[in-house]
Amino acid sequence: MPERSPQEISTPATQAVGPPLQQAAGVSLTTDALRKLRKNRAAMASVAVLVSVVLLAFLTPLLPLTPPDRLNTDLKFAEPTLEDAWRPTFNYKPDAMAQSYELAAKARAREVEKRAAYRELKGSAASEEEAAALMRAYQQASNAAEDRIQRPYSDLGFPKLDPLARLMVRMRYAVFGQQTIGPVCGRDKLGRDLLSRIFWGSRVSLIVGFVATLVSLVIGVSWGAVAGFTGGWVDNLMMRIVDVLYSLPFIFIVIFIITLLSGEEMKQWLDEHGIDRITIFYFVVGAIYWLTMSRVVRGQVLSIKNELYVEAARALGARRPIIILRHVVPNLLSVVIVYLTLTIPQVILFETFLSFLGLGVEPPDVSWGLLANEGIEVISPVKTYWWLIVFPSLAMGATLLALNFLGDGLRDAFDPKLRAG
Repeated sequence: MPERSPQEISTPATQAVGPPLQQAAGVSLTTDALRKLRKNRAAMASVAVLVSVVLLAFLTPLLPLTPPDRLNTDLKFAEPTLEDAWRPTFNYKPDAMAQSYELAAKARAREVEKRAAYRELKGSAASEEEAAALMRAYQQASNAAEDRIQRPYSDLGFPKLDPLARLMVRMRYAVFGQQTIGPVCGRDKLGRDLLSRIFWGSRVSLIVGFVATLVSLVIGVSWGAVAGFTGGWVDNLMMRIVDVLYSLPFIFIVIFIITLLSGEEMKQWLDEHGIDRITIFYFVVGAIYWLTMSRVVRGQVLSIKNELYVEAARALGARRPIIILRHVVPNLLSVVIVYLTLTIPQVILFETFLSFLGLGVEPPDVSWGLLANEGIEVISPVKTYWWLIVFPSLAMGATLLALNFLGDGLRDAFDPKLRAG
């Protein structure tokens, strides 16, 4: 038996031979889901399409497009053409728009003063009727000032613009001047440029989809999380309310509410309080899509409310609202995001259906649903103006298809059963 050297004798028997083992880093469900989503070509292509659509919709006031409400009765139903695709189309009024900018600045300063004066007058009002009369007078003056600011843009053919959109329009004329893109998608029955109306309509349709879905998200997640986590008779009562609401014909309820809002007295009341009809439309549509979300969230909460981290939070004395907000709801985000991408197309289609019935977006605002309705109205056996149907349908169909592909990709990516795939 060979003798060992002193170095070998001093070496502990427990010392590992070879390179030390490295501990494998854990991968979270979200990280793994994003990795699988990036491998899904259809989903990533959908993301690219949606990002492009949203960016173009946001930047529409900056683009060299003919104003969407600019009439040209000499070119009714003009077919799509690539001739003169970049040309000066009309003379704008930079002086009037600069004056509008000054009016806006002065109007904002007067608005602050009027609000302070109104608070003092309301506090000293002898009765509620007098305070309400002061409110109406103040709101009418504010609406009149806003109309004066908007007038130069309305004369050019733009719909009602918010301050940011007005600034972007002024930048557009400062950069491009009179140059605009020609009628490459044709014109409608009033000679308005269809390409411009598709771009401006995307702003309204996307806002309807996102805002209404956000409303349904807030209501559905709150309702389902409280019902599932509380349990007992509270859960039964809340879910029975959902069952009753499911049995109601929501399409008729929405039509009734929108018809009610279209009355003269209601319009006057909304104008006095500075509320647009389309704002009410966003929330009415969103308030009918939360039922399925509440059921989905409740089912998920029932499966995770007895997990160890929830029990640990209870043991530490955390209150029920804190547990729901900090421990339960964050673990529902994957399901909520997937359902969100599948709800937005439903909302956009519902807005299209209401606009087809004449109960959705009202002129001078424009949406994809309103464009589809206008295209269907001019269909006749004698002449088919195909471009009025094809181009709005392509814009809406591409967006809805991308949302559905993205929803399918997210659903597959967040499914734990497919993590090994």
